[in-house]
Amino acid sequence: MTRFLLCATVACLAAPLTPLHAESASHAPAAHSPIPDSITTGSVALPGGTVAYKAIAGTILVHAPHYDDSSGVIASRKAQPPESDKHEGEDKDDAVASMFYVAYFKQGVPAGKRPVTFLYNGGPGSATVWLHMGSVGPLRLDTPGDTHLPAPPYTLIANPQSLLDVTDLVFIDAPGTGFSRITGHDADKAFYGVDADGHAFTDFIVQFLAKYDRFNSPRYLFGESYGTTRSAVVANDLEDRSIDLNGVILLSQILNYDNSVDEPEANPGIDDPYILALPTYAATAWYHKRLSPMPADLPAFLREVEHFALTDYSAALRQGADLPDDQRKAIAAKLAAYTGLPAPYILRSGLRVNGGQFTKELLADAGMTTGRLDTRFSGPTLDPISREAGYDPQSTALSSAYVSAFNVYVRQTLHYGEGVTYKEGIEVNWDFKHHRPGPDSDNPGTNVMPDLARVMKEDPKLRIMLNSGYYDLATPYFEGVYEMKHLPIPASLYGNIEFKQYASGHMVYVKPDALQRLHDNVADFIRRTDNL
Repeated sequence: MTRFLLCATVACLAAPLTPLHAESASHAPAAHSPIPDSITTGSVALPGGTVAYKAIAGTILVHAPHYDDSSGVIASRKAQPPESDKHEGEDKDDAVASMFYVAYFKQGVPAGKRPVTFLYNGGPGSATVWLHMGSVGPLRLDTPGDTHLPAPPYTLIANPQSLLDVTDLVFIDAPGTGFSRITGHDADKAFYGVDADGHAFTDFIVQFLAKYDRFNSPRYLFGESYGTTRSAVVANDLEDRSIDLNGVILLSQILNYDNSVDEPEANPGIDDPYILALPTYAATAWYHKRLSPMPADLPAFLREVEHFALTDYSAALRQGADLPDDQRKAIAAKLAAYTGLPAPYILRSGLRVNGGQFTKELLADAGMTTGRLDTRFSGPTLDPISREAGYDPQSTALSSAYVSAFNVYVRQTLHYGEGVTYKEGIEVNWDFKHHRPGPDSDNPGTNVMPDLARVMKEDPKLRIMLNSGYYDLATPYFEGVYEMKHLPIPASLYGNIEFKQYASGHMVYVKPDALQRLHDNVADFIRRTDNL
């Protein structure tokens, strides 16, 4: 089972403050036929003035990497007989995906004068309901706290933090998720893997630019969680197709899966996950007031923890069994002071506490478990004697609201998907093997740092922005910083990378003041790089 690295949250739903007006509506389609696009209009009041926009909900067909399109574009798929009914030598149906998207275009602006940003969540296996309903679209859920939201009804609010003030927005659901669907021979293999998924999104973006005449628009990728992994692959693939990007915006990054703190004990000898997660453990202990004394300045405290993690803690772990007992006890005591965990527990864990252990143990004396996606959240422990947490309190606190809100919004406001199930997340047998740039570069693990490095070297004008939350244990913020500072690029290109951190979790935007800062930082990034 692949654990979602993505998000799971939603808040409130009612009629939007500025209603959209349907120009066309779609109804449930016949099997195997595409759902017609739906076009609506609306407006959103932003600090710089009201933005009138057109919203298009629809699909674009993409094919497996080696599809031969010399016979023309396939507009629909005919029903195919089951494999058992096919005769020997008969051609099998090529794999195809209909990728669902919602695009918001500011009205009255020439395409060449308006940036376009492609947004997606990750998982892998997650739809983009979380970014769509929680972050920078024209409407969003209100998620004011760090506790479980009440049951429905939920309410959407007009979003003053929408990025429509600086860019058009395209929210994309990965193949098989949301309203996206896959079919054909070996469709799972054709779309469910690092490289196959990257090809699908690259193909989607190229087709989108052609369909809406956006080839001369400033272009941005905005990926969250596994979406950051995808962005590195897609940016490189687009460069191979002679399509430069103005910027890549990364939210809650993971580029090298060897750095994941979820289950690092399955990869013994690799200690970086414990080192890179330590500042997040410290931030979480600070938030829940498990430190004594309590540091007054969180960012300054975290810089201290980061230094310890890269120096004394790293050196201790590298020694393995050769670490002297007195040094082992001293490191455990320091870890206890930084994390709020008991020193004997840290010693029993060999100075190596994974993410699931930490979220289970920090508030164990109160019978509570902290969140993984956002460690500010907490909930009752499922099994007091288990080694790790059995669920994520942040995910359960917000998911119902996000999923419910989007289902109402897409059907009643965007007039799309009537009678069709929206799949917010799917279980996938993901192929994590990745062909990195360069010859003979197949590798059984996922590390897309070479991809991002290659596109930065081929396009030295490309700008990268990393946004991270202090309370994220799915993709700890210091892991992202570490990866960026270890990209194999010339020293001159490190100036093209900028870092922004927030007192929030994996889904930075669920905290309203963090969302405001995220908007302001990303809007500034786009204004500085759009070349307009």
